[in-house]
Amino acid sequence: MAEKRVMTSEGLKQLQDELEDLKVNRRKENAQKIKEAREQGDLSENAEYEAAREEQREIEARIAELDELIKNVEILELDESDMDKVHIGSVVTVYDEEFDEEIKYYIVGTAEADIINNRLSNESPVGAALMGHVAGDTVVAQTPGGPAAYRVISIERA
Repeated sequence: MAEKRVMTSEGLKQLQDELEDLKVNRRKENAQKIKEAREQGDLSENAEYEAAREEQREIEARIAELDELIKNVEILELDESDMDKVHIGSVVTVYDEEFDEEIKYYIVGTAEADIINNRLSNESPVGAALMGHVAGDTVVAQTPGGPAAYRVISIERA
């Protein structure tokens, strides 16, 4: 049995959209590339055919990965009493004590994490440290660079 993956409903929608695009558009485009490459003749020395077949393998692997991921998604449902705590789906503004700056993080499931866009996984060192805390709390995350202290300034629902 595959492990359940907690994520936001927005993240699930993005995965479903990607899966639909792969199945409807990318497969069709790739089939056309393979057809055109086959029409060129000898397949044993046809680089375009080999590239199209490799692309087909990548598309099918991603479809299988998304199918499995979507099948095992668990959308986090919060009740009203938890709205003041950090959970998946929270937008958290923190004060980074080391760098003397405010940062806004969106807490998401692992499959949605994107540090460049401040989308922190609930399993990352900082994301895990923030989980369950409320505005005013100071948390210390054990990061690869050492301990990092953050003060929770505000929590919003995305």
